[in-house]
Amino acid sequence: RGALDTGLASSRKDSLMAIAMTAQYSGLPDFFILEASEESPRRDLLARHARSIAGPATRIFLANTAFEAGGPWAGVNTLFASIFPEIESERPDLVEKHIVELVYVLPRLRQRYTVKHRNLTDLAPIEERSRFFAADRAYRVLQGLIDLIQKWKSVKDADIPWVIVCDGYDKASMMSRFFFKELARRLGQRLHITLVLGVAPEMSPKIQAFFPSHLTGVALKLTAPAEPREPMDPAEAEQRALSLEAGIAGDRIEIQLNLPELLRLWNVAGRKDKLLEYRHFGLETYNTLGLYEDAQYYGRGLLDLALEITPSDERMIWSIIVKIMMCHMGLGNAEAGIEFAEGPALKNMPASRHLWRAQFFYLVAMFYARYSKPRNLPRGEEYLELALQELDKADIPDHLRHFETVFNRNGLAMIRSFEKKFDQAIDLCKTGLARLNQHLPADKHVLHRSILIYNIAQVYSSMGATEEAIAYYSEAIAMDPNYSEYYNERGSLYMHQGRMSDALRDYLQATELSSPYYEVFTNLGQCYRKMGQMEAAVGAYTRSLELEPSHTLALLGRAQANEALGRREEAVHDYTAAIERDPAQWDSFACRGVLYYELGRLEESLRDLEAATLLNPDNADLQENRAILLGDLGRHAEAIELLQGALMRTSSEAERKSLNDRLACISVEQSKAKSAAATIDQLQQA
Repeated sequence: RGALDTGLASSRKDSLMAIAMTAQYSGLPDFFILEASEESPRRDLLARHARSIAGPATRIFLANTAFEAGGPWAGVNTLFASIFPEIESERPDLVEKHIVELVYVLPRLRQRYTVKHRNLTDLAPIEERSRFFAADRAYRVLQGLIDLIQKWKSVKDADIPWVIVCDGYDKASMMSRFFFKELARRLGQRLHITLVLGVAPEMSPKIQAFFPSHLTGVALKLTAPAEPREPMDPAEAEQRALSLEAGIAGDRIEIQLNLPELLRLWNVAGRKDKLLEYRHFGLETYNTLGLYEDAQYYGRGLLDLALEITPSDERMIWSIIVKIMMCHMGLGNAEAGIEFAEGPALKNMPASRHLWRAQFFYLVAMFYARYSKPRNLPRGEEYLELALQELDKADIPDHLRHFETVFNRNGLAMIRSFEKKFDQAIDLCKTGLARLNQHLPADKHVLHRSILIYNIAQVYSSMGATEEAIAYYSEAIAMDPNYSEYYNERGSLYMHQGRMSDALRDYLQATELSSPYYEVFTNLGQCYRKMGQMEAAVGAYTRSLELEPSHTLALLGRAQANEALGRREEAVHDYTAAIERDPAQWDSFACRGVLYYELGRLEESLRDLEAATLLNPDNADLQENRAILLGDLGRHAEAIELLQGALMRTSSEAERKSLNDRLACISVEQSKAKSAAATIDQLQQA
């Protein structure tokens, strides 16, 4: 990585700089970082730079990635809006395959396309949504979008370079920033994609650190005079905002698409009431979609604004409190969630709203019992009891009381499971399910009934009761057949039982029902390897590592599959990567040591086996293998001493026999070596 300082006083100097840079780096780096003040004509400078490094066939995409300009998918939506018409025309199969991901960045597509594989969490009415999406769902969507580009570009114009300009990258949302980083990591070199990132002065080191170290980056400091900008008149901003609202006519998709502009205009107009309305919309919308980090952007300071603008609007205040807590929960930020809940949230919870207070206390219980590290189970249970007390005071319909009580006791079942009181946990779930079945119509709270069944499956799995767990997983799947994780988890139970074809079927189904996630491909690799299908195993592990390069289990699995295929060098490479990521894995050193031995690299083999022995000193096999190596290296005395020490430490008759046999062999080798050395000495003396 390098850094250059340059002033752009003229287009000629810009061109000369680009020519010199191209000569210096003999080909484009993976990304450029161009520092310039926002008050300068930075976007024009970025575009000019993109053109200067582009060849005649290069496609250039210009995007503003700043959150305030385009929201959570700023820049990503611009890129896909540019290429989607071509994809739709040329590869409608890819649109159908990736519509789940596309509607995230191009929401209007919901009006034309049916989203496939919607599960009960997607379909449940808002008032019945008792499960929220995990934070990694959004990152799966992001990887699915990159898959789409790969499939389309690799056929359409694999050799045509792309230069993507991302202005305001230092102010991008987490989703946008992560998308372009992953695009560069996964496809940059393979499909000739170069990023040009516009950032504020002095931001280059932070941005460079965000990218993987193996990618090449060049930082440039651009100097250009500030451009005078006339501030918009507040009255004009209000008129434009009102006109925009009139065109949107309350359509939620259109509000989502125009949210950044609405917030900008109402901010200039000084209308705090409108800022409250639309920031609440952003908090609510992106929380529901599972983009918790970006939803927090809209929620920052929102409770204080609501208390200032509409202190009597209890529903608005309650909604903000819950959504902010859900953001912390989705991100696993227990400490921040508890601080918010027990501070400003509790202070502003209406005392007379007993149902809301019951739900609030339940959420606090989850922070303590589920997300805190270490978990505080007693404190969590205290809050569940407080929630029940508030529920007893609430004037609510019977069906709602039944549901809320069952929901609360499901939280207690989780605590009992953590306490390893498995029978109590199962009884709480089964009792709750029976109560819902008895008192609620069959079409109400179907999602939570499926969750109770799934929770029973999880508890049975924790107990080691595999057959019972599989039965309940199967029942949950029957109710919610599009929930990918159910298949992934049941597949692992099948694999544990040795039912490999059943496991394979479940893993493959899990990959079909979701945007890609590395865990299921690792499991698929494990399944193929145990079935003896090593080439398929390597493919599955490779797919997992494409999504998450640091996943140690996938590296180890691929190493073992390559080893079985006789690809020793490839296996050594993967064992080395696994050791770099987790140097406490003794078996990684041992396996690599064996491969080094087979490759004739005896000194390296010995070093690995010594490292493995330090991590697992009581392993007799390691001691024996080290002795073999020492013998091969002619260090017989050390080998004999090692085996004698191992014999003193083991009580296993089988291990003792093996060690004694090896000791005898090496003693014979030592005698032969001594005899040969003596003969040589005699000959030399003669």
